[in-house]
This record gives sequence, C-alpha cells and structure tokens, in this order.
Amino acid sequence: MNSDGLAILVSQRVTTDTVTGERRDALDQNWWDFLHQAGLLPVAVPNRPEFAEQLIKLTKPRGILLTGGNDPVPLGGDAPERDETETFLISFALAHGLPLMGVCRGMQMVQLYFGVAIHPIEGHVEPCQTIEFHGRPAAVNSFHRFGTRDSLAPLNICGRSEDGVVKAVRVSNKPILGIMWHPERLNPRRTEDVSLFRDFFGSHR
Repeated sequence: MNSDGLAILVSQRVTTDTVTGERRDALDQNWWDFLHQAGLLPVAVPNRPEFAEQLIKLTKPRGILLTGGNDPVPLGGDAPERDETETFLISFALAHGLPLMGVCRGMQMVQLYFGVAIHPIEGHVEPCQTIEFHGRPAAVNSFHRFGTRDSLAPLNICGRSEDGVVKAVRVSNKPILGIMWHPERLNPRRTEDVSLFRDFFGSHR
C-alpha cells in the first residue's frame, strides 16, 4: 500500500444529484495530484464511521486529511453523516497519536470538536489573501464564510489574517493541524504547502 507514497485517509464532501436525488461522496480531483506531489497516497473515506474504521485497520494509514466543502451541521450544513465520520476520525487520531490535518471545513471540525465557537465573518472569500503563518507572511486563498478570532486550549493559534481571523491552529502535544486555505486549488501550487504536507505526514512514522 505504501510502496509509492505514504497512505493517508482523505474525507470527502457530500453532494446531492439534482436529477436522481442521490447523495454522493465526492473529492476534488485536484487533491489526488497535490497529495501525489507531496509523496502521499490518498485513500478516499466514505461518509460512514464504521467503514472508516475498517479502512484504518486495512490500510494502516500514516495520517488523516479532513478536506473542505459542506458546512458543519452546527453552522447550518446538511451532511450529518460527514460530521459523524469526521468526528470519529478526529477521536481516533487523538487516541492513537495519528497525524491529522484539517483544511477549511476540516479545521472548523477540529475547532468544533474542542468547543470553539465559530461565527459568520465577511471578507474571507478571496482568491488571494495575505496571512501570517508561524510568524511569516503567506499568500494563500480563502473560501470560508465562518470563522473565529479566539481559541480554546488545547488549540494553539499559529496563523491569522490581517483582520485577526484565525487561519491555522495546532493541538498542543498532538500531531493535529488545521489550516483555513485550500492548497489544492492554487495554481501554481505553493512549494511551501507541498512541503508542509510532506513534512507533517512524513515526520510522524
């Protein structure tokens, strides 16, 4: 499974087909290329906690990625099966020391897991936005309508926008990281993002 890269589980958004009414799990194809570039082998996770648990046993992944799309149910979203699956994945990662990164919605799920209050914000749907990440400026994108300017332990803030909105968090003493931009959508992709993913998942073996 890991011969061509480190296998990581990747969560998927829920979409509804307007013609058939089918609820479908879906993943932006940009993720496959981005993760491959970072030396990672994505394994898509269906939005069913019991299947996610079976995939963990079968693949023995190096980590977990929670992707964007679908607002969490507490923020008005309509995909409770995804909330349930990602909550299970966060709990598993914390219990077993498995690296987990949350992107956009994924970071919001981590924040909600630890009781952080998230509220509507304005001005954060931008193709390019300068933030501070680990004390350095970074030009990223932004596609979220909810956010926060505060945090709660054990979440530490490691990224902010110029107007003070939290853009990245990390859990104290655990390999859990959240970022509020979409590295897979940037073209060309930032070498810093590729290195971030490679280092984050590759350093915890």
